[in-house]
Amino acid sequence: MSAPGFFERQAFAKRNTTLLVFLFSTAVILIALSVCLVGYLVTRSESTGLRFHDWMLSDHGLITTGTVVVLIVAGSAIRWFDLAGGGERVANMVGARQLDPSSQDLEERRFRNVVEEMAIASGVPVPQLYVMDQESAINAFVAGYSPNEAVMVVTHGALTQLTRDELQGVVAHEFSHILNGDMRINVRLIALLAGILTIGQIGFFLLRGASGRVYMSGSRNRNNGRAVMLMIGLALTVIGYVGVFFGRLIQAAVSRERERLADASSVQFTRNPDGIGGALFKIGQSSGYLQSTSHASDMNHMCFGESTKMAFSRLLGSHPPIDERIEAIQPGMLARLRSRLRDQPRPQQHHESPATPAGTNGFAASVHSPARGAAPSTHAGTVNPADEDYAVSLLARLPANARELLYTRTGAVQLLYALLTRDLAPEEWSKALWNPPGAAVLQPEPRLMERLLPTLKREGDVLRLPALELAMPALRQLDPKERSALIGYVATLAQADGRVSLFEFALHSFLQRHLGPGAGAAVPVRYRSYRQVLEDLNALFSLMARAGTRHEDEASWLHQETMASFVSGGTAATVSLERKVTIADLRESLKRLNQLSPMLKPAVLDACADCVTHDDQISVREYELLRLVADQLDVPLPPVTR
Repeated sequence: MSAPGFFERQAFAKRNTTLLVFLFSTAVILIALSVCLVGYLVTRSESTGLRFHDWMLSDHGLITTGTVVVLIVAGSAIRWFDLAGGGERVANMVGARQLDPSSQDLEERRFRNVVEEMAIASGVPVPQLYVMDQESAINAFVAGYSPNEAVMVVTHGALTQLTRDELQGVVAHEFSHILNGDMRINVRLIALLAGILTIGQIGFFLLRGASGRVYMSGSRNRNNGRAVMLMIGLALTVIGYVGVFFGRLIQAAVSRERERLADASSVQFTRNPDGIGGALFKIGQSSGYLQSTSHASDMNHMCFGESTKMAFSRLLGSHPPIDERIEAIQPGMLARLRSRLRDQPRPQQHHESPATPAGTNGFAASVHSPARGAAPSTHAGTVNPADEDYAVSLLARLPANARELLYTRTGAVQLLYALLTRDLAPEEWSKALWNPPGAAVLQPEPRLMERLLPTLKREGDVLRLPALELAMPALRQLDPKERSALIGYVATLAQADGRVSLFEFALHSFLQRHLGPGAGAAVPVRYRSYRQVLEDLNALFSLMARAGTRHEDEASWLHQETMASFVSGGTAATVSLERKVTIADLRESLKRLNQLSPMLKPAVLDACADCVTHDDQISVREYELLRLVADQLDVPLPPVTR
């Protein structure tokens, strides 16, 4: 049976959210019943003699139940809002340091190179990178609500103890979580666990406050009251451990299969089972437990390996046992790794410059390249050898001074201006770049653009989107006002010549999607039938049919054939090629199409590809148009290799 595709995994991730809500509700009910049982035993008297189920319906029972539910929900809500900052907030919560893109540390450069190669090969923006400097254990995690604002955090031990292949295996594993939609549910699980643990924390607080002070007061009644508080605190603490049990059980239920899938995806992405296998083996020889943060247990389900030690790990562990994970990657690998690695000293680190020569420290090579004629939806959310080699080669062609410029906010902004004015003569820059925003970081810098333009002109259109992806971490460092001003200025520059090209529209849409208000927010599913978005499909396919043909009659025929796949025969005859599709129309249509159910999106993407490849070829500009549609539908689309 073949592995599930990107869209199936996305749909499964949404079903996991439903499972999470069910498990959380079940835990709340059981904890509430446990607390009510304590309340029943404490308040019951011989004069009342109520049975438990009758007591539950009494004022005492209803108040107790309501209080427990409110406390748990409030505890979750507080943590939920605390984590509204997404991946960056989680990284700060564990005390991670954001990686300086211009860092001269060789291990940090190697880490960034590996991540950038994987990002370009998979077609997602480069995540923000963080390091936990105080952690000598080997571990890593990704966090965020969407690939647009993902962060990747690694421990110092992962940077210093893993070889490049092993680090690449770990990075590929984490990219699988980004591509499979696991990050959002992982962050939400932290919030839900916080609520489940609230009762135990209250019990511990009461227990600590009441213990040792029962006999300090001279009043017997007061001592009796504190004794009761001590008993209640002790009972709630015990119930808290029940909450911990349910919390760990939920972690295991949600994350174990996702970890197995991420391990398998890592091998698929890198074509090198020894990479992730070696990393897991080293964790097994030492540990991946996090020592410098109090949130290790909250984040256990997010990490590459178990981040905290727990009892009944086979039942409650968020990850399968290390030995099982290694054997699942490749039978017999564990014995081979034991004989090869157990007694070896730490391998010599392979250091590299920002521009890694292709074929030296890049992805594992492969002599077979998959056919590019397959439907784009089958490539979404995947990385294959051709894409890997292409990413390494492309990065190698970027001069070091130009590449490092993209790591700074000013340099990333200048890249946008250079992309929009690339074909202008130097003397026309000042005329084109008129009335810039007031922020200093957004001011045009011709001197910096001159460092980028030779490479952009030499590589041509093929470099535009990859360069933009490399610049995204720096662009995300702009504050909200600077982001808004930049997006507005890019729109102004795009319209300066009285027309907006498809690339200019794609660039502006990309920035709006990834830097605009609400970037990274979850997109709700509102449409579960193509009929609900028929007008939007008509507008999109009208544009695509014209892009893939040269004559209006041919475009009309292609549009009719494409629409026929999405509507019934009688309705298809009434849908005609739209005379003109404005930029505003396309933007609104793509926004609504992104609210389709995940399983309905692949057909839309494939139909767009069928239109632009109608002449059996795809140009860079046509690919950019296809990539625009994929990006607006939240579908990571790998590059078209040349």
